[in-house]
Formats: sequence, structure tokens, C-alpha cells
Amino acid sequence: MNAAEQAVLDQLLVLDSAVAGMRTASAKPDLRPILAGLDVAIGRLPPGTAPELLHYLHKRSHEKARLFLQGRDTENAAGNCGHR
Repeated sequence: MNAAEQAVLDQLLVLDSAVAGMRTASAKPDLRPILAGLDVAIGRLPPGTAPELLHYLHKRSHEKARLFLQGRDTENAAGNCGHR
């Protein structure tokens, strides 16, 4: 994994944690800054980035992108578009 992919994964983990915390939080977190940081990290991905990862990120399939970056792509279920 290169540094740009690691930055995307880091942002995805922050997002995942924030979403998980929403179940019990009395005040819902503002996800906009996290999503903005994710967009910045995605914009820094180099040419030649895995097409599967770019597909997941373009479709905002954040969990699938996270699993892909963690080497767990086989856990991704097929989506409506025919991709896992």
C-alpha cells in the first residue's frame, strides 16, 4: 500500500468510527469534515491506482473501499452494478 492509499484508509477508518458512534451519541457528529478529508485523500491517489478501489470510491462504497485496502476484498458482496 502506498502513502496515498494509506491516507484514504485512515480517512475511511475515521469515518467508520464516527458512523459507529452515531448509534449511541446524544449529539450526532458532523460527517462533512471527514468526508471532505476523504475527498482530499482520494484526489491524491496516483495514476495506476487499482480500478476496483477507484470504482468503490467513485460509488461512495466506503466499506467496500476499506475492505479492499485492508486486503479483505473477498468479503465484499456483489453490488447492483455487478462489481463486488
